[in-house]
Amino acid sequence: MSITLLTSLPLLLIAWIMLTHNASKSHRFSFYSRAALSFGCLIFCAAYGVVASLALRIVGYGGLSQYTVARAFKWTMWLTTGVEFVVQGEEHLRTRPAIFIGNHQTELDVLMLGAVFPPYCSVTSKKSLRYVPILGWFMALSKTIFIDRSNPSSARSTFDSAAKHMQTERQSTFIFVEGTRSYSTKAELLPFKKGAFHLAVQAQVPIVPVVVANYSNVLNLKARIFNGGRVPVKVLPPISTIGLTTNDVDHLAKTTRDTMLEELVKLTELARAQRVALTSEERRNLLDGEEEGNDGAATTTGRDGSGSGSGPSNRTKQRSKGNNPLFGRTLNIPDEIMRKSKIDNSNGKKVVESAGEDYDL
Repeated sequence: MSITLLTSLPLLLIAWIMLTHNASKSHRFSFYSRAALSFGCLIFCAAYGVVASLALRIVGYGGLSQYTVARAFKWTMWLTTGVEFVVQGEEHLRTRPAIFIGNHQTELDVLMLGAVFPPYCSVTSKKSLRYVPILGWFMALSKTIFIDRSNPSSARSTFDSAAKHMQTERQSTFIFVEGTRSYSTKAELLPFKKGAFHLAVQAQVPIVPVVVANYSNVLNLKARIFNGGRVPVKVLPPISTIGLTTNDVDHLAKTTRDTMLEELVKLTELARAQRVALTSEERRNLLDGEEEGNDGAATTTGRDGSGSGSGPSNRTKQRSKGNNPLFGRTLNIPDEIMRKSKIDNSNGKKVVESAGEDYDL
């Protein structure tokens, strides 16, 4: 294990140096460099997770294992690749125990977990990952719920034991409710699986939706694009399941999906309008353009000779004071802006209709 940790560090350093010196020359080079860095960070943090999980179990805090490693992965990825998920609604992450559900776009969602993962929470995963060296060891030690998707009866049995564990240990669970990655370039959702909703109803714990804006401009595997950038995430208020039964699962899944889809459309459109999910290159270009505009304003003199153009415009001043991610500020999209956002929700309805109603376990 120590060998893995020691050999990972030089490889990460070499990849990072190559990326910082050559990323601007080739999008393909940038893609493969960041992909290599991401894989290196994952292996490094998984190896650290094995050690951390063992140590935390010994002292009686095994439930914090995945939270600890998630934060380590968040910061190593930010330092090496420049990708950051900016979270709004963090107060809802304190709900415990709960079923956290999120939309699943690409492999980069592991980094999203690094940003939103609350203490005393674990993930669900396909059973085959249990046997992957290092990563599987960490997942097994950190109370991951492994599901055999090829065996529905086994999957239900796993959820039964998970529900009991949630009630006795107050351990939350995060589930990618679409069941697979969408790799979509649009603000849309795949049909939801019902397993998360059955588990929430069985354990009588709330469902907390986590919506991530579409970030295909940051990572697009088909186009071999992988840029640094900031991606907005919104955690929605908990949805109570108290008093609900299995007869309510279909309606619960549908209404939750509709709510998440509406928020996904709003968040993606608003993020792109505010230029939040900017790639590193877009950010540099925009900053260069603003600097040129400010220089021009500084040399402009009004007709009365008062030099009214001796500084940045009011609009530039206001923008610099706001929550503009170009100036390193934290994203904070007020609810009133979300409500006033003029977005044609008919697009969202079309996505719902085209996706169908196939809610399999």
